[in-house]
Amino acid sequence: MPSQVVDVIVIVVSIFALWAGARLFVDSAVNAARRLGLSELTIGLTVVAVGTSSPEIAVSLEAALEARPDIAVGNVVGSNIFNIAVILGVVTLVQWLPISRELVKRDGAAVLATGILGVVVLFDGVVSRIEGLALVALFGAYLYVLFRFSPDLPDHPDPVDLPPPIVGATDGGGEEADSDGGRPTEFGLREAVLLVVGLALVVGGGQLLIDSATSLARAAGISEWVIGATIVAAGTSSPEFAVSIVSLKRGQAGVSVGNVLGSNIFNFLFILGLAATITPLSVAAAAFDGALWLFGLTALLVAALWSGRRLSRPEGGLLVGSEAVRWLSSLL
Repeated sequence: MPSQVVDVIVIVVSIFALWAGARLFVDSAVNAARRLGLSELTIGLTVVAVGTSSPEIAVSLEAALEARPDIAVGNVVGSNIFNIAVILGVVTLVQWLPISRELVKRDGAAVLATGILGVVVLFDGVVSRIEGLALVALFGAYLYVLFRFSPDLPDHPDPVDLPPPIVGATDGGGEEADSDGGRPTEFGLREAVLLVVGLALVVGGGQLLIDSATSLARAAGISEWVIGATIVAAGTSSPEFAVSIVSLKRGQAGVSVGNVLGSNIFNFLFILGLAATITPLSVAAAAFDGALWLFGLTALLVAALWSGRRLSRPEGGLLVGSEAVRWLSSLL
């Protein structure tokens, strides 16, 4: 069997491992957090946000440590583009999305600011350690504002969409969670095992994805930046895609926008910042073009939200079409 075919098969398997691992991680961590008495809002803003972005964390950090900066940065930029163009685009094609005024004012402004930062940081093709530390610090400031000024869950207009508790989860003594909604306070063995398995799948899947994507890029004569910003980015965005589809089925379509905006902010500020803090990242000139594309998409999205506080089907079709154009122009 040709090595390129093997690489494609491994990429498909690794993407599935990333999705399954992230889902296990989110389910077990949310269930454990509920047992510890954390509020639904706190869980949604921390555990779910980090869990769905865990593939991006694994891939970008591993790529940075292996001196593959184009994949590390391309994964972040490409994932953010994919989140807006494909995830929001597909969801909007199914159902137009109403957006809360609070989400537009707070997260819309924040995600637009990260788009501007992307253009500034990648202008010279290098993300230095100082810039990485600054990005992480900005993420810390964003979290402070988020928790300081977010309303409590009972009064929140858009409840956080959380996965259901793990069926049959038990605490350390073998006692199952109360069927009437009671929350044992001990961390269950089942959650601990699934948490470890989920993280192992994410880390292992990320490593396989990097190796196979790099091998395929070299064999096909495609740059690592292009592979990182397309195939790798689409694979690591699969958990966000899954969360958005599940939210749509549950009649909580508006959650999809919050999921995407929050993920994009987390990806750029924390993941890229942490990767650059570990090792400075020198990338191809195409990275600046990718940053400009991301900024343009983000500006269009925020403008659409500000104008009508909703996304329509024609706008969704435009978003999906833009991603098809990007892939074709990049790969061909």
